[in-house]
Amino acid sequence: MTDFTSTLGRPNAVSIAFFFLFVVATLVITYFAAKKSKSASQFYAAGRSVTGLQNGLALAGDYMSAASFLGIAGLVALKGYDGLIYSIGFLVGWPIIMFLVAEPLRNLGKYTFADVVAYRLSQKPIRVAASCGSLMTVAFYLIAQMVGSGSLVQLMFGLPYEVAVVVVGAIMIAYVLFGGMLATTWVQIIKAVLLLGGASVIVIMVLAKFGFDPSNLFAAAAEKYGDKVLAPGGLVANPWDALSLGIALMFGTAGLPHILMRFYTVPDAKAARKSVFYATGFISYFYILTFIIGFGAMVIVSQEVVTTFDKGGNMAALLLAEVTGGTMFLGFIAAVAFATILAVVAGLTLAGASTFSHDLYVNVFKSGKATEEDEVKMAKRGTIFLGILAVVLGIAFKGQNVAFMVGLAFAIAASANFPALLMSILWRRFSTFGATLSIATGSVLAVGLIIISPTVWVDVLGNASAIFPWKNPALISLPAAFFAGWLGSVLRPEPGAEEKYEQQKIRNYLGMGAE
Repeated sequence: MTDFTSTLGRPNAVSIAFFFLFVVATLVITYFAAKKSKSASQFYAAGRSVTGLQNGLALAGDYMSAASFLGIAGLVALKGYDGLIYSIGFLVGWPIIMFLVAEPLRNLGKYTFADVVAYRLSQKPIRVAASCGSLMTVAFYLIAQMVGSGSLVQLMFGLPYEVAVVVVGAIMIAYVLFGGMLATTWVQIIKAVLLLGGASVIVIMVLAKFGFDPSNLFAAAAEKYGDKVLAPGGLVANPWDALSLGIALMFGTAGLPHILMRFYTVPDAKAARKSVFYATGFISYFYILTFIIGFGAMVIVSQEVVTTFDKGGNMAALLLAEVTGGTMFLGFIAAVAFATILAVVAGLTLAGASTFSHDLYVNVFKSGKATEEDEVKMAKRGTIFLGILAVVLGIAFKGQNVAFMVGLAFAIAASANFPALLMSILWRRFSTFGATLSIATGSVLAVGLIIISPTVWVDVLGNASAIFPWKNPALISLPAAFFAGWLGSVLRPEPGAEEKYEQQKIRNYLGMGAE
């Protein structure tokens, strides 16, 4: 369909109307949530009043970012089968969360994942190290979302890039500042329902053109572009690179601060497990949809038209929506894509603010002696600071290739956060020195190797060849973090922490004393 003329890049009245409808509805929710968000528990954890189903939808809303919706659909549209690596990688982290992390996290922690790591270890060194890992993850994720939002709005609404970034930042600050976790939860639930609904409609309209038989769609793709689009190797040819990427996506999910924070919003461990079960179902369904949307764009819109609007293919889903459902449907999907960014940015900002106030201010600077009122005040200051920082970084990185930011966020989460979290739950002999060394090793290696990898060293800095050959460092940095945790604990054992392990186990498995 190469003669297709899109309205993308010109202001779309429908998308603007849908966008304002979403913002007004969610700000009304924020107004009512603000009346309940007075205590620290209400601000960080919605008073632990969210049900398993609601939290499952909110988890899905927090996780299904614009990178998932627009990025994976675009990758599939341009590279075919290999786009599935990202879908599967993002998805398989959820069983790990369900079976290894959800219950201990809910029973042992209070507001952040550092609560679990520091449960039986020395508070200050753990909190400082864990905060560095969390804030680095949040910052790199935020940059990618803000740059994505600026580019998206520039193309969809005809607004200047800088104005778009400021608008996203301002609305996101309002959600978190006034409504806390309760408002953020409902923003994510609404966004998840809209995204799943919109993607489902696109897929139904695509499959209707192929007799509701996906095999006909794949056959049409092979006929148009050759059998190579149905075979692996189009995106990641090096098997070590593919393995490293898969490890980062799989274990990174279980180390993302804004995802882990959601387990404190439910009343107990049973609801935490239920929420992962629901989230896994919603996310699985969503990634199946993105795969069909990608092939639909490849066949119906064509790769040539997709790359005309964006070389990375990020507009494939929007172009397909316009071809199949017209300008009005494009407006709806465009507004949903923007709502997706708002919801994810709000979740990231809240996670960063909680790390800043709960981990650093209360437990490091005030040694656990701050009042709840002071803690919430500091969290709100942290929200404003992170919101302004996100806007500044979003404008500073305008036009940059930010794919490495998302990869770096997952690599840091997998290398710095996940090993320390898992060892603190499962290993009796884990010590404060071991935990600090694990987090530091994982963070430094993940960032260092990404900088000297082809993604930054060649694509961003313009060097002829990379020092480190793989695009993702997780295959090196994650095992190194586990090894550092083991070595540090063996070199500097902590008998007091070992004695507390039995007490931790009882609370972990039975939930006795959980907040």
